Amino acid sequence: MLGSRIEESLATIVKRVTDADLLAPRVGIVLGSGLGSFVDKMEDRLAIPYREIPYFATSTAPGHQGMLVFGRVEGVPIVCLQGRVHSYEGYPAAQIAYPINVLASLHPRACILTNASGGIRDDLLPGDIMIVDDHINLLGANPLIGNEADGDARFVDMSQAYAPWLRAIADEVGRSHGLALKHGIYLATPGPSFETPAEIRAFRVMGADAVGMSTVLEDIAAAAVGMPVLGISLIANLAARIGAKPLTPSDVLATANASMLEMQGLLTGLVARLATIPQGHGATVEEPD
Repeated sequence: MLGSRIEESLATIVKRVTDADLLAPRVGIVLGSGLGSFVDKMEDRLAIPYREIPYFATSTAPGHQGMLVFGRVEGVPIVCLQGRVHSYEGYPAAQIAYPINVLASLHPRACILTNASGGIRDDLLPGDIMIVDDHINLLGANPLIGNEADGDARFVDMSQAYAPWLRAIADEVGRSHGLALKHGIYLATPGPSFETPAEIRAFRVMGADAVGMSTVLEDIAAAAVGMPVLGISLIANLAARIGAKPLTPSDVLATANASMLEMQGLLTGLVARLATIPQGHGATVEEPD
């Protein structure tokens, strides 16, 4: 069933994207809250609204444009999911992760998942960029429930959910751009309410460094098909603390907009670096020397 749906989605995409090189993107990127303007850097840009692609859900969250965008950055063909859908919009896990399955069928070298999140760890401040080393799933959902795999294939290994070699490349690119990247554990909740101070204290004990409402289901779906993932969290706000001012989505978007130049520089550098990875599906890419 999933395979036939992916074929139908791809058929629609292929009709719209006539440049064969664009249909072989080197990198796939999911652009989270307020980060969608990265597509403005793309040349030969072609955007397809999610609503026009079979089985894609429509984005309703602020800062999520809901477009599948093909184009080139520094001459490198890439594809971007400009916005995503979330559990709090009422979508089931498999539908939230479905665009990742379609993206994986285009065989990029890697997938970069970005998000805007709340900083839990004391040194994570608004505007900081955190490379995701691992995640904690408190969404109460998994896109692989009910999947069609048999035997061991159903039980996907998540011990390297965020590829170590991609994290190393991110650090390398960050240094070259003068960015002081941080690392940490991302925890996902369903939302849409922000977290209580008591929950944040509990998340600290669990080992979480940042909290958000996305990314995890997409990472699980990517792991299931062997597509390497790099996770990047833009710290957009301080997670709830007693006495803190009320959090609003507009605060998140404002920080994302203010930090967009740094994020654009990092993503552009990553695209250029990952373009050097040998052609082939991500599952077959070896860790660079």
